[in-house]
Amino acid sequence: MSETLQVSEVFSSIQGEGLLAGRRQIFVRLTGCNLDCLCCDTNFAKTDICKLESRPGSGDFIDLPQPLTLKQLTSVIADWQYLLPGAHHSISFTGGEPLLQSDSLAKWFPEIQKLIPVHLETNGTMHEALMEVIGHVDFISMDMKLPSTSGCTAQLLELHRLFLKQSLGNNVSVKIVVGEATDSLEVMQVCDIICSLNRATPLFMQPMTLSDGRTGISSTRILCLQELASSMLPDVRVIPQMHKLLGLL
Repeated sequence: MSETLQVSEVFSSIQGEGLLAGRRQIFVRLTGCNLDCLCCDTNFAKTDICKLESRPGSGDFIDLPQPLTLKQLTSVIADWQYLLPGAHHSISFTGGEPLLQSDSLAKWFPEIQKLIPVHLETNGTMHEALMEVIGHVDFISMDMKLPSTSGCTAQLLELHRLFLKQSLGNNVSVKIVVGEATDSLEVMQVCDIICSLNRATPLFMQPMTLSDGRTGISSTRILCLQELASSMLPDVRVIPQMHKLLGLL
């Protein structure tokens, strides 16, 4: 299979966000993004090298030339499963925005899914690209971008609605990053979208992490927002970025 991917890094860590928080995963971070969020803490710029963890969880990396081939990645998966049998719950494709490379992912996911469940982390704006891969995705974690924490416009909400509609039935969950400036209307709009499609969809409220590592929202405010969301949805959870609290990648 000749298709390749532009990959920033491949590593093993604990999932720190959303439905699979606490699970050990293989992470494949793809380059490029279609958004420019204020709260983004990830370097997803295109580079000439892919950084591959030399041993899962070691924190030591070797450099591979871009782009990465499917054979290279499946070899890594097989090696790490042999080294640490049963340790990895799934493989998480993250970014950036993975669906920018949906053409290649549509060919890669069926092969990877034979080895390990596939988890897609996405900004939830590319519903048409999602349809190319959705048949071979086991879990979807989609962001809904709030203007108060992302700097994106409220017009993204319609794209989020279309994306969530296409995601139903694929273990989808929604994450929003909330800060001190997040207002009740923003949260209500997200809850309205979820209610209109599947009220049982889990909503994860992630306190904003500031550049110095502090939490960008008070405990009083996060409780108020959780109370509001819980009055509209049955499954609302507040989870900070656990991997950062643990000092993990």
